[in-house]
Amino acid sequence: MQNTGMLGEDGIHVDMNHLKKGEVNLGTSIMAINFRDGVILGADSRTTTGAYIANRVTDKLTQVSDTIWCCRSGSAADTQAVADIVQYYLGMYATTNDQPPTTQTAAAIFQDICYGNKDQLSAGIIIAGYDKRNGGQVYSIPLGGSLHKQSYAIAGSGSTYIYGFCDDNWEEDMSEADGIEFVKGALREAIKWDGSSGGVIRMVVLTAKGAQRHLYLPDNGYSGPGRT
Repeated sequence: MQNTGMLGEDGIHVDMNHLKKGEVNLGTSIMAINFRDGVILGADSRTTTGAYIANRVTDKLTQVSDTIWCCRSGSAADTQAVADIVQYYLGMYATTNDQPPTTQTAAAIFQDICYGNKDQLSAGIIIAGYDKRNGGQVYSIPLGGSLHKQSYAIAGSGSTYIYGFCDDNWEEDMSEADGIEFVKGALREAIKWDGSSGGVIRMVVLTAKGAQRHLYLPDNGYSGPGRT
């Protein structure tokens, strides 16, 4: 019997040589929103290698400065490398200028790297942060390296399933509690419908007080923003 896809010659066992050639992807659901006092980032935790789940509890929320974080989708290796480089440059910026970088500065560095290497990278990144000059800000960099400032941003394979949900439930100037419920509900829907998304829901809330992390199981009850 000939090899079919990733099956071995017996049609049952996995061809591990083929599997090793597959790229590890954060086939994923990521998002970030502005709320009244700052920003909230959220992501699922599934990482895939082809059709196989390589990690069920990946942390796709990466800190690049004291109050600036990013959500990563695409190639796990590419996005982690980009985040590491940006973290280095932001550290140099803070040391040289004797002040913390703004979210806009971080987004500009991310874009410079992603656009300059767009033919070699598979990286979709959302940057969100809080700084005293601008408050909470959200920026999105899709494949290709363009930069977009948004009230909220969604990306990854699961995002295609939740555009309607987000459009229907989004409200400007939400409270922190409502913002968390909005992100939780959107990611629950993405995990429900997208086979490449799964695991747990991780969140980071960024305000003037700093960063606070949250972890939710996707089957927890959801009441929706402002509802009971």
